[in-house]
Amino acid sequence: MAEKILNSYETIFIIDATLDEEKVTALKDKFTALIEKNGELESVDEWGKRRLAYEINDRTEGFYYLVNFKADSEFPKELERQYKITDGILRTIVIRKDEE
Repeated sequence: MAEKILNSYETIFIIDATLDEEKVTALKDKFTALIEKNGELESVDEWGKRRLAYEINDRTEGFYYLVNFKADSEFPKELERQYKITDGILRTIVIRKDEE
């Protein structure tokens, strides 16, 4: 059987800063666990609470997280779907990194 090819990705997600600390941590843990379950988690970089470049849903601040991971090519679509249906997530992006 052929081995699955894992691509390198990075994702940034911004969590609503008006949520309490427990909910912010729960959302971060939810997405890091989802990534671990479906691929290889390489690093989680917590940028902390920052001012948004522009208002999103009447919010001016959010908690930023950068996650580097490896997964097969189908997983980013599922990750983006999960982001969209989760309350408290303001913005996300998933980028495939080129191999060096």
